Amino acid sequence: MLQVTRLDRLSRSVLHLVTLGAELRERGIGLHVIEQGIDTATMEGRAMFGMLSVLAELQRELIVANTNDGLASARARGRVGRRWLKLTEDQAALAQRLYDERGKTVQQITDMFSVPRSTVYGHLDRAKTLPRRPKKTAVTKP
Repeated sequence: MLQVTRLDRLSRSVLHLVTLGAELRERGIGLHVIEQGIDTATMEGRAMFGMLSVLAELQRELIVANTNDGLASARARGRVGRRWLKLTEDQAALAQRLYDERGKTVQQITDMFSVPRSTVYGHLDRAKTLPRRPKKTAVTKP
């Protein structure tokens, strides 16, 4: 007997859920979904499993449709579906200069502007921003 709390914890698509249910049935393994009270060892449980899996897919499709409608509405109002840049153009140019001159590391630049490293990497020229190792300094013995 395989026990899960909810069907959506077991699978995200109806096709996968139905395939998994059939595979379990072929192997003689029952499925018990605790919150929905489904037990595929019974005929009623198998019927309920099928109905709930279809409803779960419908719910996911409605969420996707509502999300897409919201994005389309935002675009119609002139909103772009991306985050605002956290550095101004001048700050980004300064960050690029500091990085190119190898005077500052990405971490030092992030500390200067109080932004995450990912923000600095997002602004830097990607062709030039391969991670660098700090320069090794020669250790001299006294």
